Amino acid sequence: MSHHFDSPAARADARLNISDTYVFRGDRGTVLVMNVCSDSAGPDAPKGFHPEARYEFKIDSTGDAVEDLAYRFTFGAADADGSQTVELSRMAGADAADDSAAGTVLLAGRTGRELSTDAGLRVWTGRASDPFWMNPAVVEAVGQAFQHGTDVHVPAPDSSEITSLFANMKVRSIVLEVPDSELLSYTGGQDIGVWGVTALATDAGGWHRINRCGLPMVSPIFAQFDDELAELLNQTRPADDTRVLTGAISGRVAAVVGARGTTSDPQVYGQEVAERLLPDVLPYTVGTPAVFGFAKFNGRALTDNAGEVMFSLATDSALSVGLGKEAVDAPTTSSFPYVAPTG
Repeated sequence: MSHHFDSPAARADARLNISDTYVFRGDRGTVLVMNVCSDSAGPDAPKGFHPEARYEFKIDSTGDAVEDLAYRFTFGAADADGSQTVELSRMAGADAADDSAAGTVLLAGRTGRELSTDAGLRVWTGRASDPFWMNPAVVEAVGQAFQHGTDVHVPAPDSSEITSLFANMKVRSIVLEVPDSELLSYTGGQDIGVWGVTALATDAGGWHRINRCGLPMVSPIFAQFDDELAELLNQTRPADDTRVLTGAISGRVAAVVGARGTTSDPQVYGQEVAERLLPDVLPYTVGTPAVFGFAKFNGRALTDNAGEVMFSLATDSALSVGLGKEAVDAPTTSSFPYVAPTG
């Protein structure tokens, strides 16, 4: 799992659970993808996009982990055929971090259709194949190790072929492609940090954040079996990550690499990993190819092996998941909407 069902609130309603966030170069500009509502929640879980929720891409352009630009998606109730109305708004400057700001409406339409503006911005929302893959035995072993401060004990595979935890699973995708010229006019520079947020309307008229996702695999590694830490990862604002989360991240890394014997100074390595992962935002240089690798985070493409990268970084060792992108049931494409739509 990348961030599939990483907290009690996310498990309570799959429509509000962000499974993954991606940022990469498209054929027209910068592409942001947020996947929610995985089929892995089960057949009885509510489907589609929550009509009383907000789905937002937050963008920091100054390096302080505070959003300077936000793109907000809202949806209507599902019709008999499952389709929903969708509206996209943009908030810039101080409004990007203000839940009460209405923003500027950029477009409106329905899910399952390509929507665009005269400026070249494009949107697609709907049901698609989950592009993420994961070996269930490996993610379980990693989660147990970081929960208990032990070495990672991956059970030996049996004779059968390894199947991805998300094989044949579908998600609801939000795909936004912004022309670089438009994005740069608001960010003022090429280097940005991106994260996704879901929030639900409260009875008091405000908004309660449910899920937050920047870098992949942070919650499954460090909080797979710790609901309190998982909720802290969701509720802490990126600008506060270093202050609030460094101790938990560095301490758990130090314990595992110490047990694993992969470094001469576990405490120093734990601190280095915390500095690499916090604040938990996905960095990207606008206009460049996405590269999510052990040496460098620069966005994240739909086919990047994020699990393997993050496992190896957190354990200071080459830790394979034993699967590649061939485990995905439907291939992504090089043209909009980039994900693989499905009925």
